[in-house]
Amino acid sequence: MTAAIHPSATRAIPELENGDRLTRAEFERRYDAMPGLKRAELIEGTVYMPSPVRHSRHSRPHSYLMAWLTCYETVTPGLEVGDNGSVRLDQDNEPQPDAYLMILPRCGGQARLSDDDFVEGAPELTAEIASSSVSYDLGAKLHAYRRNGIREYVVWRVLDQQIDWLVLVEGRYEPLAPDADGLLKSTGFPGLWLDPAALLNYDLTRVLAVLQQGLATPEHAAFVEKLARAGRPAP
Repeated sequence: MTAAIHPSATRAIPELENGDRLTRAEFERRYDAMPGLKRAELIEGTVYMPSPVRHSRHSRPHSYLMAWLTCYETVTPGLEVGDNGSVRLDQDNEPQPDAYLMILPRCGGQARLSDDDFVEGAPELTAEIASSSVSYDLGAKLHAYRRNGIREYVVWRVLDQQIDWLVLVEGRYEPLAPDADGLLKSTGFPGLWLDPAALLNYDLTRVLAVLQQGLATPEHAAFVEKLARAGRPAP
């Protein structure tokens, strides 16, 4: 006699669809069942699946943003950069930022790595390339980032030729003001300096030269030492 098959054993896992309202656990279950899917996000309990990635509107600016952040990480031990990694913020939010910069937990960071290799909690800085996704990058996603305590949020609005650098101040995001030279300087990562005009013009030589100026400051040296002290084992 053939054993009866329980109906649940043959039931296919539903595919993710734009606009699905899901828990984070169900979102991950469906995402895992779609190995060909490259990007999907859960924002305030709603699934977002961005359009295919265009070269000029996303891929190229993304590469420049990653070059800037990766160069900073390289000379700042105790930090890690992530590219398109899923972040478990809370039960209703699992975004997939274009980039994030986090202080390692052993050095006092507010996020951690789970046993299954996901970032859990809020990285100190996230960044997004926004063209067609600008409505939710600066809408629902912004509110989720703010509520979960992401301290700095950089948005490159490609079609608008604008870079927004938002800093969390007393529970709300405020624009980071440029200095007299038009440079943006991180409040949480000393030495992380940006010439936004150079980045918008894809002048990576200038972007990295300005970053190097920030890395040469006493503030960056003090930050590196602070991270080193925090990461040392207790005696």
